[in-house]
Amino acid sequence: MSGRRKIVVLGMMGRCPFGGQTWLYLNWLRGLARLGHDVWYVEDDAAWPYDPRANSIVDDPTYAVGHVARTLERIGLGDRWAYRALYRGQAECHGLSRERLLELYRDCDALLNVCGATVLNDDHLRSRLRVYVETDPVTNQLELANGVAKTRAVLAAHDLIVTYGENYGAPDCGVPMDGFRYLKTRQPIDLELWPAAFDAASESYTTIGNWKQQGHDVVWNGETYAWSKHHEFLKFLDLPRLRPDQRFELCLNVDDAADRERLQGHGWRVTSPLALSLDPFGYQGFFRRSRAEWTVAKDQNVRLRSGWFSERDACYLASGKPVIAQSTGFEKHLPVGKGLFAFRTMDDVLSAVDAIESDYAGACRAAREVAETSLEATRVCRRFLEDIGL
Repeated sequence: MSGRRKIVVLGMMGRCPFGGQTWLYLNWLRGLARLGHDVWYVEDDAAWPYDPRANSIVDDPTYAVGHVARTLERIGLGDRWAYRALYRGQAECHGLSRERLLELYRDCDALLNVCGATVLNDDHLRSRLRVYVETDPVTNQLELANGVAKTRAVLAAHDLIVTYGENYGAPDCGVPMDGFRYLKTRQPIDLELWPAAFDAASESYTTIGNWKQQGHDVVWNGETYAWSKHHEFLKFLDLPRLRPDQRFELCLNVDDAADRERLQGHGWRVTSPLALSLDPFGYQGFFRRSRAEWTVAKDQNVRLRSGWFSERDACYLASGKPVIAQSTGFEKHLPVGKGLFAFRTMDDVLSAVDAIESDYAGACRAAREVAETSLEATRVCRRFLEDIGL
């Protein structure tokens, strides 16, 4: 099939108005729109949003609605969004009337539930093609293998599942495939909105995100598969001591003072991402002033070799910043060796740092090239649409 399609992207950028979550959706929206499609962003669920003014989850959608409206205006989709606050009743709908929103569901060619942020209701089921875009692989599959009925029902409400787990089904992948068919995709990045920013004087190897996250560990076949990345960070605690000539910064939410002191005692600079991530376009400045990224992945993806690769890493690469990322099997699907490096051991990390520093300008060019050839938004979105039959 070909031609202009009407596509709805369901998301949670208002509920979670931070840079990482916001860019997850913006890159998909821009990629689809630049292909010439009629693209809409919709937030439509019963979850209360976070309001940074109150530093709390609230039942007032004012901040969430404003964040969605301002952000989409910046990317040229200022009249292509809707926010329905189901926690305040069926009728409260912003951007579009409830009636127009229901027409949008009925008329669209595809409803993309990106990161599965929305539990589909009867209104969503009006759509002729419902696609679950799994941006955080493995947890769903472990829960399915454990017989969790709710997870099965959530996925079964969709016609197709497309996953960032690009290594699913491979001989070295331990993720259980339990009755669902998985198409593969990866995170798109809009290169116009993420230009390269070379600066030979940039100092720090950085990453940004969360330190500890509770509640998503899964026990399967007698083993616990962890969700929180702090378990993996701690395996490389001595990195700054082994490369004292380099600066290493963790821009992470580290709430426990003892954890923060431990990291700082091993030579890490620890900063907070909260303020800078509230403005998605200001958030980009953190990437531009970084020298490179060093980061870990979730234990679930590392041990089971899902092939997952993150949106954050894509932002670094597009910015022309080399990336050293913990191996999940992604290196089988993306070009590695100069701008992008996969590691399993500390020696791998040290070798990657040496390679970057031996030709920093070349490593930066190679990083941008990975983004251009493998992650560029229209390329990723075009293949995605072909795979789902549009």
